[in-house]
Amino acid sequence: MEIAIIAHDGKKAEMVQFLNEHREILHQKKINLISTGTTGEKVKKAGFEVNALLSGPLGGDAQIAARVAEGVCNMVLFFRDPLDKHPHEPDILMLMRLCDVHNVPLATNPATAELLIRAV
Repeated sequence: MEIAIIAHDGKKAEMVQFLNEHREILHQKKINLISTGTTGEKVKKAGFEVNALLSGPLGGDAQIAARVAEGVCNMVLFFRDPLDKHPHEPDILMLMRLCDVHNVPLATNPATAELLIRAV
């Protein structure tokens, strides 16, 4: 199973904490993690194996959206910061739309991510 992890700058530490709390599930289920660039760097420093794509503003969100459309990515955990502006908002909306189009589970906050990761 492939899970994409994305976190806006103000949520990256929260994503690392979430992954640390669920390390055992990720390991047991042999989850393949992919991420946008900067999130991937933070997650790698925490000891996780992750395939880091481009940074979100440079096309990483679009790369993950393509994987969703191709049926490769099975779930997206995207810790969004709704109180900050993001220059790549169109890419973010495209990713969210494609998750809906292709019926791919999408969590935009830790509470929803918790429910999804426990259901894996």
